[in-house]
Amino acid sequence: MSEKETKQAEVEATDAVTVEAPVVSEAQANPEKFLKEFDWHNYEEGIEQVADTKLEEFEKLVSENFVDTLDDEVVEGTVITITDRDAIIDINAKSEGVISLNEFRYNPDLKVGDKVEVLIDVREDATGQLVLSHRKARVIKAWDRVNNAHDTGEIVNGFVKCRTKGGMIVDVFGIEAFLPGSQIDVKPIRDYDQYVNKTMEFKVVKINHEFKNIVVSHKALIEADIEEQKKEIIGQLEKGQVLEGIVKNITSYGVFIDLGGVDGLVHITDLSWSRINHPNEIVELDQKLNVVILDFDENKSRIQLGLKQLSKHPWEALGEDVKVGDKVKGKVVVIADYGAFVEVEEGVEGLVHVSEMSWSTHLRSAQDFVNVGDEIDAVILTLDREDRKMSLGIKQLTPDPWTDITTKYPVGSKHSGIVRNFTNFGVFVELEEGIDGLIYISDLSWTKKIKHPSEFCNVGDTLDVVVLELDVEGRKLSLGHKQTEENPWDKYETEFALGTTHKAAITEMVDKGATIDFNEDIVAFVPARHLEKEDGSKLGKGEEAEFKIIEFNKEFKRVVASHTAVFREEEAKIVKQAVRKQEAQAAEAKPTLGDANDALQALKDKMDGK
Repeated sequence: MSEKETKQAEVEATDAVTVEAPVVSEAQANPEKFLKEFDWHNYEEGIEQVADTKLEEFEKLVSENFVDTLDDEVVEGTVITITDRDAIIDINAKSEGVISLNEFRYNPDLKVGDKVEVLIDVREDATGQLVLSHRKARVIKAWDRVNNAHDTGEIVNGFVKCRTKGGMIVDVFGIEAFLPGSQIDVKPIRDYDQYVNKTMEFKVVKINHEFKNIVVSHKALIEADIEEQKKEIIGQLEKGQVLEGIVKNITSYGVFIDLGGVDGLVHITDLSWSRINHPNEIVELDQKLNVVILDFDENKSRIQLGLKQLSKHPWEALGEDVKVGDKVKGKVVVIADYGAFVEVEEGVEGLVHVSEMSWSTHLRSAQDFVNVGDEIDAVILTLDREDRKMSLGIKQLTPDPWTDITTKYPVGSKHSGIVRNFTNFGVFVELEEGIDGLIYISDLSWTKKIKHPSEFCNVGDTLDVVVLELDVEGRKLSLGHKQTEENPWDKYETEFALGTTHKAAITEMVDKGATIDFNEDIVAFVPARHLEKEDGSKLGKGEEAEFKIIEFNKEFKRVVASHTAVFREEEAKIVKQAVRKQEAQAAEAKPTLGDANDALQALKDKMDGK
């Protein structure tokens, strides 16, 4: 009832009192009592005196027909009028409230007589108008319903509004909630946009009252059903059982298959009998395929599946006419340091060891000979059908270079080769593909003292060599480099013979003596005691003097010289000459045997009287 109707009822009640038959009032009957109880305040304020019984009756009518409204209270109202811009709502109060139709945009079918929830913002504004809000009422009620759904686990409907980072925004009871991408479904979602503008069922899983955040899940609704399916499937699992599944995820090491709530793994080696680099060469996401159960743990939580086991092993289909010595064509599928795997038929592979790729005894990496994807010819070397193993060879397709080695490389012949490798004791030189020879470190130079071959040459250098030895059975070739030139020590043996004297300067002072360079090849050693000069002092670095060769060893390239021996020899000559002179003088003064004989003969003649 409106305020206007209330006032009209009051007037009618007053009129009903005045039209009754005249009676003696209480004031007329008992003036003293009337004056004593008279309400002077109402009289001064101009308030007309009304009987208490009438006031009580009026208050009763108000309490029966009007709601006791409070600010910020949600009540139910009725749409009584709809204008172009507003909806007039009767909440059974003194006056009706007005709400903009903008707050009902979500409900375009609003009509007179509909019940709606409203929030009393203000009972009377400056103009006496009741202020209501339907939007605020919806939010308050929505939070009550969301909290109730969270507490009871009730399933709610929500409208997926849009996509956001990490998930979706969902309208639940007019409140925006967050749906994480991981909570949309039990399987990974690749296309989020397919859920936009759809109404779905959700479960409220988390509420943050402080920040007014709501998290919902669609996955939680189907997990319970899946759990039941999972238990049923796990209970029936058996090795060798074939099941249909859907490719759920692809990794570098295998494929996860959804068997209807239970996931199993097909390892990359169980996808195909042929070697593959990545599972996506065989399967694709969401693909349906049959798999066989290979194994599972005690709890059946880890299930190992196989795909290739559903087809016959390629080795079983390998023709019986294939045998050792046959020439085959294949494709390189895998390369390792020790060799290459070649697929000669689908699922049938053979290994070409690196030692079977070239006749060269100087082994290299398999990558130096072939690449993945190469089509090559090979010869079957071994074939084991039981163990499903095959070894192949490439070098067997070309003649063995050692077949006519004695003709090509006889002892004493000269050739050129490429330095392929070093060792501490020599250099490996390749004369041609498959023919390697060793030059010992002592056969590199006639004159240089070499500690390691790297001091003399580099890998890849070309060297002239002479064949020194040839072992056909052992496939060994001994080479020499210094033999390509004349040995200069043959000439030096004469030039620097024992006792010869040469002029040179001290090059370096070393432990126990000094060294002198006679030429680029001859470096002689002078012992400390042979550095003494004629005056008793010793030679120093850079001093030039004459040196006498006191030792020459061609085999060990050792030359020893002495300065002291030069002047000591002169002294020895003078001494020898003096000795000889003295001996001559003594001989002249001393009687000879002839003289003695003459004296004896004279004495004999005298005795005989002659």
